[in-house]
Amino acid sequence: MKRPGNRLPSARSPRSLLGTALALAALLVSAAPATATASGGSPRPVVTVAQGALRGQSQGGAQEFLGVPYAAPPVGDARLRAPQPPPRWNGVRDGVRQAPACLQFSPFGLSDPQAVSEDCLYLDVYRPRTARPGARLPVILWMHGGAYSQGTGTQFGGRTMADLTQSVVVSINYRLGQLGYLALPELGRENDPRSGSFGLMDQLAALQWTRKNIGAFGGNPANLTISGQSAGSGSVCALLAAPSAAGLFHRAVLQSGPCTLLRTPDSASAEGQARSFAARAGCTAQAEVAACLRAASGAALVEAARTLPTPGPASGDGLLPVAPAQAIGSGAWNKVPVLIGSTRSEARFFVALTQPHLTAEQYTAQILAGYGAAGPEVLARYPVADHGSPYLALSAVMTDSTFACHTAWTAQLFASQVPTYVYEFDDPRSPTLAGAQVPGLDESNAHSAELAYLHDFTMGERPLTPVQVALGNRMKRYWAAFARFGAPVVAGQTPWPAAGAGASAGLTLHPTATRTTTSFGADHQCAFWRTQPPDRSEAPCGCRAGSRCFCPAPVPQSVRFVHPGPEDVLPCLHRQVAQ
Repeated sequence: MKRPGNRLPSARSPRSLLGTALALAALLVSAAPATATASGGSPRPVVTVAQGALRGQSQGGAQEFLGVPYAAPPVGDARLRAPQPPPRWNGVRDGVRQAPACLQFSPFGLSDPQAVSEDCLYLDVYRPRTARPGARLPVILWMHGGAYSQGTGTQFGGRTMADLTQSVVVSINYRLGQLGYLALPELGRENDPRSGSFGLMDQLAALQWTRKNIGAFGGNPANLTISGQSAGSGSVCALLAAPSAAGLFHRAVLQSGPCTLLRTPDSASAEGQARSFAARAGCTAQAEVAACLRAASGAALVEAARTLPTPGPASGDGLLPVAPAQAIGSGAWNKVPVLIGSTRSEARFFVALTQPHLTAEQYTAQILAGYGAAGPEVLARYPVADHGSPYLALSAVMTDSTFACHTAWTAQLFASQVPTYVYEFDDPRSPTLAGAQVPGLDESNAHSAELAYLHDFTMGERPLTPVQVALGNRMKRYWAAFARFGAPVVAGQTPWPAAGAGASAGLTLHPTATRTTTSFGADHQCAFWRTQPPDRSEAPCGCRAGSRCFCPAPVPQSVRFVHPGPEDVLPCLHRQVAQ
């Protein structure tokens, strides 16, 4: 594959790029469908994208095109640079094998830890078997989570979603760790937005490639939904606030990653962390830091980051001028309808893997140390006796004070400006992630529990039961209806009300009792948590002694509904899980 040159990103405006994308999509839609025949005699679909012809394969009621390059390989001298367009290829490219994951900066979360590479900027496309150019099906672009340091889009198959809902699903890889997020001015000076958020640039490149080419798969480039979970949801927040993403998408789905919780560091603090990382990698001379980091081995960079988890995209540069929560609060963002939610017991995942055998005495000590004068009231509101164990009590404290209430507060920011739909996933028997189950602990409804219900997910601890599969199918229909219409309206399923200006209404997704609710805030004691100052101890975010848990300065008072919280709760906790 041809190595990219040293070209800088195009200076064309987003609207010019959008016009080019739509024109190319129209040309692709006009092309006649093509098929090839596999050796066994079954037809194999062929589409033509900007780079050449691409052959996929049929799987059940869907077709898949795997390992499709959306950018040139970011290797060698292209490491730590803005993504460049993928090269053209001759003949017909086989799209039947998934690409490797991007280099992992935390080992937890891959079934095959060896299947990694810096040559990783690829995506997978899934469409209904009957889809053809011109079908103009809704498009859902998925960004995986993993604290900006681990994971891969290849774990999130879209065959079932595409077949069941007649939509086109795109799942992407993007650069991780400090290869994806390194706010050194020496690197920023090499690209137009003067930014080190290469992972965010990758996501924009994937979005632009999809807009240009999805018509060839039967998708509608004028109806594209961006979606993500955890750090992938944080990436959605960033795209909502990024001026260069304006007009490139039409709906947004945020799962377990509210914008007021996963806040971006400012450029100064991000640069400080980047300098510390470069020093650990042996790159201390500022004049040579870029060349030094490009010459280092991938293993050396992973080792340098072992106790310095990346905070993800930074704000205050040309790519992300304003932090997402602030941009949304001010009304200056890429306004689209929003679907947002969380799982009922998010923090069980983190507490189970960091403090599974917590005692009542340890629980009390952590709460008192973490919440100071408010500690006794926290203990009174979350007594061990009411929850059954110290593990469950601490999980409830962490769930409510971070994910749950920040979901409510972020939803309030959205709902005052755009149609907003809020959910809570609640399956008391949901499986956890493979390798994450601690014997004897209830990890249902924990962080990531909903993923197996929405995707052909390869990292579940066990298969879903028939009742759970049925819930998953209902959820897929809701998500696809939101992508298609901007509202999750599905005939024959429980009506999902819009949140309203106060974001008080929502939907509880349950295997046998899906229902509308107005009690989310009360269930998670959000009125109480709104009154609490930012916590500055390590205990509530689950980090072991000696680890790094950065707590940010309070958000400016001009941003309504924003409650301070640990900006890197996910990097910190994922780092501890990995150790």
